[in-house]
Amino acid sequence: MKQIVTILTLFTTVLAMGAEPLEIGSDIQLLWDNSLIESRVNGSFKYHRPIPKEVAITTDASWEGNVSAYFTFLKDGSEYRAYYRGSHYDTQKKVVTHREVTCVAISQDGINWTKPDLRIWDFDGSSNNNIVWDGIGTHCFTPFLDGNPDCPQEERYKAISRGRYVSGNFKVPDRQKGVVGLYMFTSPDGLNWTLKTPEPVITDGAFDSQNLAFWDTVKNKYVCYSRLFVDGVRAIQYCDSPDFLNWSKPVPITYENDYREHLYTNAIQQYPRNPSVYIGLPTRYLPKENSRVEPIFMHSHDGIKFYRNQKPFIPESFPKERSGNRSNYACHGILSLPHNKETYSIYASEAYYSGTDSRVRRFEIRKDGFVSLSTTSQAQLVTKPVIFTGDTLFLNSVTRGNGAVTIDLLDEHDNPIPGFTQLNAHSLQGDSIQNKVVWKEGRTLKELRNKVVKIHITFTDSDIYSLQIK
Repeated sequence: MKQIVTILTLFTTVLAMGAEPLEIGSDIQLLWDNSLIESRVNGSFKYHRPIPKEVAITTDASWEGNVSAYFTFLKDGSEYRAYYRGSHYDTQKKVVTHREVTCVAISQDGINWTKPDLRIWDFDGSSNNNIVWDGIGTHCFTPFLDGNPDCPQEERYKAISRGRYVSGNFKVPDRQKGVVGLYMFTSPDGLNWTLKTPEPVITDGAFDSQNLAFWDTVKNKYVCYSRLFVDGVRAIQYCDSPDFLNWSKPVPITYENDYREHLYTNAIQQYPRNPSVYIGLPTRYLPKENSRVEPIFMHSHDGIKFYRNQKPFIPESFPKERSGNRSNYACHGILSLPHNKETYSIYASEAYYSGTDSRVRRFEIRKDGFVSLSTTSQAQLVTKPVIFTGDTLFLNSVTRGNGAVTIDLLDEHDNPIPGFTQLNAHSLQGDSIQNKVVWKEGRTLKELRNKVVKIHITFTDSDIYSLQIK
């Protein structure tokens, strides 16, 4: 124990003296930054990329094409859905060949997708298609399932989209002719949609991108993330609303490291395993690199100020067959699929402006695995004081070789709590998103309920992603 105390005195991060204890409940605590950490020595934050899998959807129908884009993935009950724009560009004549429409694909497993024959909208004399919307806003129609507990059943699906239509060598129907701004839409089933207002309800911005909205379960209001330009640079803005109709004036989101770069098509959402954390996969536009695009990863604790990683989250040539990919956009939404409960599936577009169609590929990433606190030697951290309300401590962690993770519990004055030191607990090894800390003599954290505790973690040759008390 003397060794522990000695090492703690060497921590380079300043202790947060007198900090109010955090009531974390049973929420998963992500170790993606220093927000939970009072002090640490060694170890660094390591960003991770997803693993490429199969091509999930190919936009090969006559009403789709090679510039089909702006995919949104979600789950409704046991069914997975993908919403996207159907559009085609003639690369020889350099013109869009038909009007844009909003389509849907469905799946029971998130891997194998089909296009339902909906018979809702007519296209070229037939309603045998998967088109769900053919009015104002087909350019970047982005639906979501409304989590507002007061939402009426007939509006449990909502969507936002830009009002301006796209012209080409075809006649644009009057029903598609709106003005620049974001319109609101509702639906009882996500298939039959109604334009909520005759005029756009958000007008400050650029919007030529995938804009999105959702019910924020922490803020208890609707939030919207959309595109704007700041001094000619693509940027992301935020606004909110109590009722989905009356919105605050949009403000640009900010960053921990305030360097300027083109970011749009933001793919922001609340993180499923802890909704008080917001993640985004915005597209970085590189005009000096032949207009190449690539998604990056960012996260936030308030939905306005974000930590972002400069490295591409999904490189354009990941895998190699995607090389030269002009539409390397991360799709909105992440899914937990039945074939693997320890990973999330993320989708990204490819093959834009090439061939007769475009594609969406599935990628997998470890749950909580976007960032880890990583070391190849030995590292330590002490959390800020927290109030225990559960019985058991779990870590999402992986060790390599002879690596191990050990736990000590400290009181608010940094004194080891008898019976809960690393001598009283089995070390953690292996790879699990839910490594259970087991105390000797059958002890549980029930003894420490409603007490202020700090968690001291010593880890060697390991990655730690998150912790949870439940």
